[in-house]
Amino acid sequence: MRGATQAKWAACAVAVALAATACGGGDDSGGGGGGADGIVSSSWGDPQNPLEPANTNEVQGGKVLDMIFRGLKRYDPKTGEAQDMLAEKIETTDSQNFTVTVKDGWTFSNGEKITAASFVDAWNYGAALKNNQKNAFFFAQIDGYDKAHPESGSASTDKLAGLKVVDDKTFTVKLSQKFSLWPDTLGYPAFAPLPKAFFTDHDAWLSKPVGNGPYAIDTYAKGSAMNLRKWDKYPGDDKARNGGIDLKVYTDNNTAYTDLTAGNLDLVDDVPASQLTNVEADLGDRYINTPAGIIQTLAFPFYEAEWDTPEAAKVRQGLSMAINRAQITDQIFQKTRTPASDWTSPVLGAEGGFKKGLCGSPCEYDKAAAKKLIDDNGGIPGGQLKISYNADTGSHKEWVDAVCNSINNVMGNNKACVGSPVGTFADFRSQVSQQKLTGAWRAGWQMDYPLIQNFLQPVYYTNASSNDGKWSDKEFDDLVDKANAETDKATAVSTFQDAEKVMVEQMPVIPLWYQNGSAGYSDRIENVTLNPFSVPVYDQITVK
Repeated sequence: MRGATQAKWAACAVAVALAATACGGGDDSGGGGGGADGIVSSSWGDPQNPLEPANTNEVQGGKVLDMIFRGLKRYDPKTGEAQDMLAEKIETTDSQNFTVTVKDGWTFSNGEKITAASFVDAWNYGAALKNNQKNAFFFAQIDGYDKAHPESGSASTDKLAGLKVVDDKTFTVKLSQKFSLWPDTLGYPAFAPLPKAFFTDHDAWLSKPVGNGPYAIDTYAKGSAMNLRKWDKYPGDDKARNGGIDLKVYTDNNTAYTDLTAGNLDLVDDVPASQLTNVEADLGDRYINTPAGIIQTLAFPFYEAEWDTPEAAKVRQGLSMAINRAQITDQIFQKTRTPASDWTSPVLGAEGGFKKGLCGSPCEYDKAAAKKLIDDNGGIPGGQLKISYNADTGSHKEWVDAVCNSINNVMGNNKACVGSPVGTFADFRSQVSQQKLTGAWRAGWQMDYPLIQNFLQPVYYTNASSNDGKWSDKEFDDLVDKANAETDKATAVSTFQDAEKVMVEQMPVIPLWYQNGSAGYSDRIENVTLNPFSVPVYDQITVK
């Protein structure tokens, strides 16, 4: 709720397993039109999964969900603050039991009225083990999750005991423990409401999802394009200021950038590293470079025994110290990255939980100390570090090679570290999420909601939804649980930072750099901005 039991934690936050935008295609069908009727063409990458709100935990799918859905909360596109959207009020007296009142006057784009059941049914679906939703873990704080989605064995129910519909406008939520800032998580797309058609004709809904946001999906050809059009009856204040968005799939963002400069594309929201030397000359003030709630990391497979030992933790510290972050960010990323020294983002600010230098010496380049740590602890498991990355954009090979060159220079061995490309982003994410990789891989996090908790729990907590490496540490988990239960903001932040200090010792992933959002746009469109999550504010773009 906006009020007594809530604190403002941070400046911002949105989703998920950091996906370098694989975007593409090249005709100019999105062009044409003008004013409010104009269609904006933008680069895009095919989502990994169908666009179910509780099954989308990567950036490409998240962009669409943010256009076609609105939840109880929405993150302000300028500040990132969680603000009421469909929530009339969210009340609590004990930070564990909440009463949610849904606003009148909202419908889905098919005309169906949005009620309390639209949320409760959607959340139960997202949490139920049988539905195998990627974001099920986001419902884990609701009472009864352990029975609807047990860690092992069969579920005894497909409903969360902590959710109760009171009437059309009201439902109650009981959490399994106190979490005073839980309402601020509710802008994340996993918590979106769903229409009855989602349940009664699921296959048809998946082929053309129906939501309640300012846009509705018109057509979708997987691997090619998705066309969204303004929903004229949208009741929110953030109505679309253009006629629609044509998202075009590119398998190489260099091609997208070329199409932009040639006048065949309106918007590229991931300027490739290879174009950074040219972008200001090419685009002038139509180039956007702004801080975002994104961190990039190197992740490791703790499901492989050789990586899950005390000695391997020291090796990971040594590998971290072998990476010359300052040199790589200066030479390759040119003011669009900053060396990381913790596992959050400067966008949070000190009060929100960012603490520069928290990682200390394990995140500082030290050639001699790095080699000694690696050599003294048995060397790199398997004798060589392979860093996997998706090869379908121009963004990753260059920096992965640079990281390997830095490590190889430290080790005095030009084969100590090698890049290991995987064909497409979808294939790469499938291998990551199915624990098929045996070496390191490029990873990262793009904030979901405005809490330091979001940088830690969904990614590193035991069996968390985005804990692809399967790291597990009881001390870390206990500190996260303790921090969640705190009602005092400063105490909670400090406790979360104590959990980060466990990560310094264990180095479950190596922090690389904080990422800015970068975008370029054509002279056909105006009012182009990126939100604090590095996603274009599509609904505010206007066509000349």
